[in-house]
Amino acid sequence: MTTALKKRRMSNIFERYLTLWVGLCILGGILLGRLAPGLARSLDGMSLSVKGAPVVSIPIAVCLFFMMYPIMVKIDFAAVIKAGKSGKPVFLTLFINWCVKPFTMYAIAMLFLGVLFRGFIGPDAVDLVKLPFGLDLPLGAAHGAGTVVLHDGIKMLEVPLWRSYFAGTILLGIAPCTAMVLVWGYLARGNDGLTLVMVAINSLIMLVLYGVLGGFLLGVGRLPVPWQALLLSVGVYVALPLVAGFFSRRWIIRAKGENWFREKFLHLLTPVTITALLVTLVLLFSFKGEVISANPLTILWIAVPLFIQTMLIFALGYGAAKLLKLPYRDAAPAAMIGASNHFEVAIATAVMLFGLSSGAALATVVGVLIEVPVMLMLVGICRRTAGWFKNQS
Repeated sequence: MTTALKKRRMSNIFERYLTLWVGLCILGGILLGRLAPGLARSLDGMSLSVKGAPVVSIPIAVCLFFMMYPIMVKIDFAAVIKAGKSGKPVFLTLFINWCVKPFTMYAIAMLFLGVLFRGFIGPDAVDLVKLPFGLDLPLGAAHGAGTVVLHDGIKMLEVPLWRSYFAGTILLGIAPCTAMVLVWGYLARGNDGLTLVMVAINSLIMLVLYGVLGGFLLGVGRLPVPWQALLLSVGVYVALPLVAGFFSRRWIIRAKGENWFREKFLHLLTPVTITALLVTLVLLFSFKGEVISANPLTILWIAVPLFIQTMLIFALGYGAAKLLKLPYRDAAPAAMIGASNHFEVAIATAVMLFGLSSGAALATVVGVLIEVPVMLMLVGICRRTAGWFKNQS
């Protein structure tokens, strides 16, 4: 049996039993966080921060580089230019991300957190969050749904706890993914060039619309746009592996030839993306093992609306792609870029606005925890339904 065939068979085993590996990695991560909390906290503390908010986890960034590099090095940039001319999928993802997704997130979160789960969360439970930037109100003053109180000598805003969770879900809902969606599209065998184009466009639009939409939905006028966090995360998670892939591809093809590049080199990278993805799962759940153990029901209350939102947005995007007669390679990433979230920006914004220990920050962390398992499930749905698009090329 040739080395290439062995590697392909190993990759098939990884992909065929991916659900099992994901479950084992989640359990392994939680156990690691419980059994070695010091190690988990140390790894979690290794991050690049913006204004006190952790934006780029260095261990996760290393894993994400190894997830992204095999994708980036395969991309023929002539195909990227061609993909940029594909109007329908780009229009679809922009419409879903900015005209639909923020408002469905608002409605779903309000229904579950503000109505159905409010009694479980605690109708009288409160959260202490930072006062809005530049606002200096006297003690006892009302601001929105909160009241100004003194906590440890610092003026804070006391708000209903469910509203704090609600704010965190909104921050997730207005932040379309600009990094991991490249992995989801790759695993679904989508158009990597098109995904890269959509990532670039959404990153630019976030700089303009994130603050406007977030401020409108949260009723605060306009959010401060965490542009430093956005640029840092895109630079580390996307630009770095993109540059490495572009130049190494050119160098290898020039030195060894395109046939060697495709037949030998790419096969060496076949299991790298999935292995790095599974290691990322272990790390994510080990970092938050204590949070999960301490707040299991809270995690559940927040996860339910986030899960429903993800499934709804995916269904809308995928169904619309079918109606628009997009080929499968364009339909899969167009649907998944809206379903997934840019949780680094959401976390940074929640910490900047409400504080590191706020319910809003916790809600964005729950977004991190459900993102990978749910998106892997959607990858599986895409691959099983690729035949829906078989006559659309």
